[in-house]
Amino acid sequence: MVNITKKSNTLRKAIASAALSVSKQETIDAVVNRTVPKGDVFEFARAAGLFAVKKTSDVIPDCHPLPIEYTGITFEINGLEIQIFVEVHTIYKTGVEVEAMHGASVTALTMYDMLKPIDKGIEIRNVKLLEKSGGKSDLKHKKFPELKAAVVVCSDSVFEKRSEDQSGKAVIARLDQFGIDTLKYVIVADEVEEIRKQANALAGAEHQLLIFSGGTGLSPRDVTPEAILPLLDKKIDGIMETARRYGQERMPFAMLSRGVAGFIGGTLILTLPGSKNGVEETIDALFPQILHLFKINKGQKH
Repeated sequence: MVNITKKSNTLRKAIASAALSVSKQETIDAVVNRTVPKGDVFEFARAAGLFAVKKTSDVIPDCHPLPIEYTGITFEINGLEIQIFVEVHTIYKTGVEVEAMHGASVTALTMYDMLKPIDKGIEIRNVKLLEKSGGKSDLKHKKFPELKAAVVVCSDSVFEKRSEDQSGKAVIARLDQFGIDTLKYVIVADEVEEIRKQANALAGAEHQLLIFSGGTGLSPRDVTPEAILPLLDKKIDGIMETARRYGQERMPFAMLSRGVAGFIGGTLILTLPGSKNGVEETIDALFPQILHLFKINKGQKH
């Protein structure tokens, strides 16, 4: 199975359809009038489709078991064809496209089984996904070349060349995946005044995104939040709440991170952990959806 542990729970929806055609009007009349010998075709087929949606992972090997929050199955009759529509919702880490298509397939097969004694010319065709939404796939291929970034690494050991920087370079690599160029890369010691100096120098029209890595923990030299917080014009608590919640689901010490986030003028400031893994997890938790903030900050509509 595909590893989805890096993904976040979001509302995900999918709608699938299938078509069942019959060979004579009498079959359609029997379905509508509920006179098919095997029973009420719509209700039996709907029940079978509901079971199929919930049991998809039992019969499709690579599908993840997931909570089904909603399933709706509807029918439309067009001439000698019955259109089946299956809509599925979940709040989870992966989508429900296969669940919707499995539901549509089994709904159609159930109708076929119930109608074959009275009509030998039945066909099932066009099982397909009509639409899907939710998760990062909606933004997966979106690039943000209009945004420029600066990255500041806050670390005594890296500044003194006792160790190599990994976290700052990881930030730059991840930003590049979204088409964001990093115009400035700076390494400073864990000193409040030095960190503030960089924040004041780099926050401005040239950089829409300013990311600090390091100094968000609880050691005596971890002072990045104290340096940055007084400079923020608009603090955004939800950003780091989201990052901490995401991290806490993966390791027990994420709750100890004291990162802060907000705007200095039109520049979004993020303070990330100093470890490469912590940086990558935080970016996984926040990007690319966080970039929507730039539209909101400019007063643009969703």
